[in-house]
Amino acid sequence: MRPQKFFISLLLGVFACLGLAYGQDYPAKPVHLVVPYPPGGGTDLLARVVAKQLSEKWNKPVIIDNKGGAAGMIGGDAVAKALPDGYTLVLSDPAPFVIVPHLYENMSYNAATAFAPVTVVARQSPVLVVGSHIPVNNIKELLAYLKANPETSFGSFGNGSYTHVAMEEFAKLSGTKLLHVPYKGTAPLITDLVGGRLGLFLGTLGAVEQHEKTGRLKILAAATAERLPFKPDLPTVVESGVPGFSVNVWFGLAAPAGTPADILNKIQRDMAAILKDKSFIDQSLTPQGLIPGGDSREAFTALMKSDTARWGRLIKEYGIKP
Repeated sequence: MRPQKFFISLLLGVFACLGLAYGQDYPAKPVHLVVPYPPGGGTDLLARVVAKQLSEKWNKPVIIDNKGGAAGMIGGDAVAKALPDGYTLVLSDPAPFVIVPHLYENMSYNAATAFAPVTVVARQSPVLVVGSHIPVNNIKELLAYLKANPETSFGSFGNGSYTHVAMEEFAKLSGTKLLHVPYKGTAPLITDLVGGRLGLFLGTLGAVEQHEKTGRLKILAAATAERLPFKPDLPTVVESGVPGFSVNVWFGLAAPAGTPADILNKIQRDMAAILKDKSFIDQSLTPQGLIPGGDSREAFTALMKSDTARWGRLIKEYGIKP
């Protein structure tokens, strides 16, 4: 081997070893976990139980940084521009990654290239809910009611949110016409739904289940492709008469693009191990209606890509604006 080639090979070997050691030593200081929404919401609650578990596993603090605003873009921007050393991570629903980029032309970061996907932490369990004042008990009855009562209102978390886009798709696939009413958060939306001022809502099981138990709301169907594992008697919207309708909503963990692969792999392995812990699932995920993730980095990357295409198609098809 020529001396020059030998020297280059030696350097590459040294760098590879250093990278491995870097990954093995990670984390050597506190890690910041950015939540691109205000405190108190579903993303924030999940991030806090995840931060606690990672802190215990790593024996280093995992600090929650709430950077809410602009539909998740402020937090997304902070992570996209952070040093790619593994000490700044983001946990979010799909919006800053795969939805918002289709709504704003001049974003401060390129969602397709700004992040290094780590894993899906949990999948939400979206369900279709009506206020108790709506005289229906299943999807078949709901469709008949909506066709007799066009412009029945549905609530969402704002223009372009998954709750908005998904319900526009539901209206098209079911041949109904609905009235969109955007809200700034879950609490005021549920208040109006319970109070009879709002008709429908596509939200997570954890946000509405208690209200169903008190008879103030009615859960008609799961909006997922398959029945929910912890509510197997609840039919899906598809099997109830709306073919092609399903919603895949997740909470994902990511780092800035350029973060060393060894660090990303360690975070993924450690997070996946936590998500296999039955006590963590029973105590922290199931009460929120969440299904544990743990996807490989490659699988999560592929999911982001496919979801980017899907949400983009729907937003364009329905002419949704921010």
